[in-house]
Amino acid sequence: MNRLNSVFYLCLVQAALNAAASEIPRLEADRAGLNFDRLVEIDSMIATSIEQKQMPGCVVLIGRPAGIAWLRAYGNKRIEPATEPMTEDTVFDLASLTKPLATATSIMKLAQQQKLSVDDRVAKFIPEFAVEAKDDITIRDLLVHRSGLIPDNALSDYFDGPVKAKERLFALKLTAPVGSSFRYSDVNFMILGEIVQRVAGEPLNEFARREIFAPLEMSETMYLPTEPLRQRAAPTERRNEAWLQGEVHDPRAARLDGVAGHAGLFGTAHDLARYAMDVLAGLESDQSKLLKQTTWRAMIEPHTIHGTDKDGKPTKDVRGLGWDEQSTFSSNRGTKLSPQAFGHGGFTGTVLWIDPGKKLFLIFLSNRVHPSGKGLVNPLAGKIADLVVDSLQTGE
Repeated sequence: MNRLNSVFYLCLVQAALNAAASEIPRLEADRAGLNFDRLVEIDSMIATSIEQKQMPGCVVLIGRPAGIAWLRAYGNKRIEPATEPMTEDTVFDLASLTKPLATATSIMKLAQQQKLSVDDRVAKFIPEFAVEAKDDITIRDLLVHRSGLIPDNALSDYFDGPVKAKERLFALKLTAPVGSSFRYSDVNFMILGEIVQRVAGEPLNEFARREIFAPLEMSETMYLPTEPLRQRAAPTERRNEAWLQGEVHDPRAARLDGVAGHAGLFGTAHDLARYAMDVLAGLESDQSKLLKQTTWRAMIEPHTIHGTDKDGKPTKDVRGLGWDEQSTFSSNRGTKLSPQAFGHGGFTGTVLWIDPGKKLFLIFLSNRVHPSGKGLVNPLAGKIADLVVDSLQTGE
């Protein structure tokens, strides 16, 4: 089969998968308890951001437990070497949304299956990790970023292939005492990804596909996207003189063959809505297809981590198991979501916040790193979150 016929065949397969997936209900904003006249202010906020070259474009989805109340695509997904408009079904490099969606949810699935406990020591599953005073680090420490490990080890540690890279990862020294402070770390989630592989007996991408994405009919969410999805993907930057489109932007994940615990996942706004709706259903009435209500609640239970900043001033960061809640990384949260809200952001310009208190979720997907690695969207996402809360009708 030549390449053209192969691509055509894959397109047919993808179309069949999409048709098989149940449709998410579309709700009129006003009937969903949201003031449409307030929501349209999102349009001008985004237009300003695009004009200021903070991003080429984005997709914004606002959801309620019953369905999608707002979904619009803005601007372009590509501006170099030619312009290509953004569409609602654009596929995005989700970057660090990989952490909660794939890795942390996989860990919680294994915990629910009683194959591990989040309070197990990492060394129980990765014996070679128990060096350099790391014996007592637990899975929970990794999930809430209080392990004391470095945020990122040298990229050169990955130049000799995945096997050697993991050896170097497990041999890392602590940079702070375990539990002494919050330090957001990709290293934590690379290690968690390896735990999933060793406990499940299969790679993280395969376990996540079968146990998370398939039950929710998230047919457009995956590591190593298929050719049809790559064609619909929003490009990021150049690597080796070629535009990255459907190939992971994160350089360490790329050298781990595109599958890692901290980055590598691709997906669409529609698919993320399926996940968010399942979480809300699970928390409200134990109707999740993925996890029990008790497991979801354990995943979002606040963990307050006290520490000090570089100037010696006290800090207080609140994290869930894989989720952000109120931390130094929460600028994309805004200020008006309820205390129960949890979410995460991704380096490429992706944001997801789920608020059980206000029964809503916000998905903001952009490729703000296209074309030059610049751009800034976290403040915009936070302002949109605040506007959504302001649009809630009386009594909501």
